[in-house]
Amino acid sequence: MSESAAEYIVEYVDGPLAGTVDRRYLIGGEFDETVSAYAAIDGIESQFEYKAVDSREVQGQLHVRYTFDAPDSDPYESDPEDDPAR
Repeated sequence: MSESAAEYIVEYVDGPLAGTVDRRYLIGGEFDETVSAYAAIDGIESQFEYKAVDSREVQGQLHVRYTFDAPDSDPYESDPEDDPAR
């Protein structure tokens, strides 16, 4: 199995990581049904859970879209008073 065949692209379609991508390894030839991701929002590191929606192949690379699972994730709403644009 080639290195690219052992990996897949994670596409976050909504939530705090919307529009970002990541690489993960296939386990037993399968992608994860759920993934945990960590990110700093307003300087506070939070854990976010995502669930697989669908998958497709793009130029020979597996891409899996994940949707945000808010009930199983840390809250991430920013405090408007912390917004420097105010």
